Amino acid sequence: MSAQATQQELQTFLLDEKSNMKEIQQTKRKSNTNLEKSEVVHLNGLEYFDPFLERNLEHPTTDCETLTHLLKASLGTGILAMPQAFQCSGLMTGIFATIFVSAVCTFCSYSLVKCAHVLYKRTKVTAMSYADVAEVAFANGPEWAKKFSSLTRQTVLWLLFITYFGTCSVYTVIIATNFRQVYMFHVDTSLNLRCFIGMLLIPLVLLSFVPNLKYLAPVSMVANLLMAAGLGITFYYLLCDVPNINERPLVTQSIDRFPTFFCITVFAMEAIGVVMPLENNMKTPKNFLGFFGVLNTGMGGVTVVYILLGFLGYLKYGEETQSSITLNLPTNEIPAQLAKICIALAVFCTYGLQFFVCLEIAWTKIQESFEKVTNFHNYILRTVMVTFSVLIAIAVPTIGPFIGLIGAFCFSLLGIIAPVVIEFATFSDNVTVWMTVRNVVLIVVGILALVFGTASSITEILVMYAPEVPQIVTAFNGTAAQ
Repeated sequence: MSAQATQQELQTFLLDEKSNMKEIQQTKRKSNTNLEKSEVVHLNGLEYFDPFLERNLEHPTTDCETLTHLLKASLGTGILAMPQAFQCSGLMTGIFATIFVSAVCTFCSYSLVKCAHVLYKRTKVTAMSYADVAEVAFANGPEWAKKFSSLTRQTVLWLLFITYFGTCSVYTVIIATNFRQVYMFHVDTSLNLRCFIGMLLIPLVLLSFVPNLKYLAPVSMVANLLMAAGLGITFYYLLCDVPNINERPLVTQSIDRFPTFFCITVFAMEAIGVVMPLENNMKTPKNFLGFFGVLNTGMGGVTVVYILLGFLGYLKYGEETQSSITLNLPTNEIPAQLAKICIALAVFCTYGLQFFVCLEIAWTKIQESFEKVTNFHNYILRTVMVTFSVLIAIAVPTIGPFIGLIGAFCFSLLGIIAPVVIEFATFSDNVTVWMTVRNVVLIVVGILALVFGTASSITEILVMYAPEVPQIVTAFNGTAAQ
């Protein structure tokens, strides 16, 4: 893949959240102008606006290219935690539960794009971001929704920010943990994981100083190659000396571990943040949907890969499965060391892309609030944000609960609840019984994942890093009972 192609891919993934209702109106006027210049389509004597014919892209992506981008977006570092997810569910339960999570995530993404296609025609615009869809759906929805349109947009934006910012902290932990294992093998000196995380601060700040996506493109290209090499070696180890399937439980032995499975899987599989950017850049947007459309095809392939890695990883290592499967690879073997280093470097390079998403959202807010901001302030913001993400990783240097927390809190809201509510607002004048039942069930699933998943992740963090807290709570409950 050339640097130019990688730059285009990065631009596709970067969320364009600078638009607002004012800009949507400008796009609407521009679309009307384009319509006057082109052949006007009439249906029964009435002017008909086709947003896909009016979409004018300099470098549109084909269906195949969009599918490739979707696979890359979904097959992120979350895949490394899938064996731990299967550890929480059991082998057989993990397979069916992963399919269920995939179906929910895919349907909600499908619903979001379907609403966008309807709103394109209503507002005569040709493309929208996730935040745009949320705002326009409420602004053009029922009376109760109109007053929440601006709030809905801001909520989506900040949830996206928290999601990607939290992911940056998770990446920092993954990088440090893999490097630490290799270091500890070659150097007979014990060094705390937090020290390794702290040492990443300067390199990450320098990476964040890359001015734009053009210069980040070669870095992302290297990340793709490194991740492919690391996962290839990992699969090699998983397929060597595979234990008998009877040695592992097919069903979870403890139901209270299941929320952890759900949160990790949602974090790993959810790609709601890139769905609209991908659709906005397609040459044939209608092909994104459909039974054999780009979305369903891509998520089907992703589901198979996640099931394979989760199943094989837990089958191979059982209860010794760690939060990132690379940590289970034998550190004394050169191929395993190369896998750890490759994946750590790949995650380091990918940090830049995740960080750019957060930076764009935060910097846009600052520009809206302050008139006299310069590039100097932009680089101060970059430094502060990277420092804060590293400090969070130092405070919680455990991958599993952190991934679960992001999956439970952010992706339950962004990936499940928000698209369902947006659909209600978009089709408020044509809500069927089936839509009501289906969406209420999805909202309940999202709320359960939000509440129990968040509580489970926070409890795990407290138990790991504040063991005295449960003792205090138990003592307090005992005193209250007396």
